[in-house]
Amino acid sequence: MSIRVVYTDLDGTMLGPAGCFFRNEDHSTTLDPARALIDLHQAGIALVLVSGRTRPQLVEAGAIFGADGFIAELGAIVGWDHGRHSQVLRGAMPADLDQIPDPLLAALVARYPGRLKLYRPWHRGREVDIMLRGNVDVAEVNLWLVAEGFDWLTIRDNGIISWAAMPALDDVPHVYHLVPEGVSKGAAVAFDLARRGFRPEQAIAIGDSASDLAMADQVGRMHLVANALRHTDLVGLLPGYDNVVVEDGTLGSGWAGAVRSALPTARPATV
Repeated sequence: MSIRVVYTDLDGTMLGPAGCFFRNEDHSTTLDPARALIDLHQAGIALVLVSGRTRPQLVEAGAIFGADGFIAELGAIVGWDHGRHSQVLRGAMPADLDQIPDPLLAALVARYPGRLKLYRPWHRGREVDIMLRGNVDVAEVNLWLVAEGFDWLTIRDNGIISWAAMPALDDVPHVYHLVPEGVSKGAAVAFDLARRGFRPEQAIAIGDSASDLAMADQVGRMHLVANALRHTDLVGLLPGYDNVVVEDGTLGSGWAGAVRSALPTARPATV
């Protein structure tokens, strides 16, 4: 069955260092991802950006990359038609709440002094989730949330970030999202596929983190760029999947390889 849609993570996957589409991991310049993107558009395959970024950020990125839609805030918002239509997926968030309570957030950050903090300024303008940065044990945090009576919440690891983001940290910093249970990139992909009337076999997904791996159950094939293997939590999950392909290249190089696997025929790129 031919591929009709590609769901892709942005940071750490489609984009290179500092969010640049035209740089390899070693900061050398490249047009390879751009050529693959053009081939994707010429094949008539839809591109959907799946990210922890906010709705406005993905509307803008979607215009730049010619995306057909977006999934924002780690699966909390599904948008299409250039952002003119969308659906908020609240998961298990209680009906009487519009957002995650501030006192809970303060208590969580205080529990991990120097190891967990708001990801300023990117935490602003978020509709459902909370964006944090640091280095914590995800399983431990989730157990604490249950013990505190917030079993409807979970913390998700959305990948490694530059050490410059937290230079005082004694370990590699990660970006985390505090989201309601039931909200995930995978659940949002399932919603979007149903909205489009597509089957899982008509879609692939591309990512680099454990939160991206949640898409694997909803698509025919899940591609990981090579730098995903630096995430020990993700590597530990891989034996549970039989539709995961790890690309040889990191970042944009690996992303381009995954995109080309979705093309109906191998054609030379034009730029």
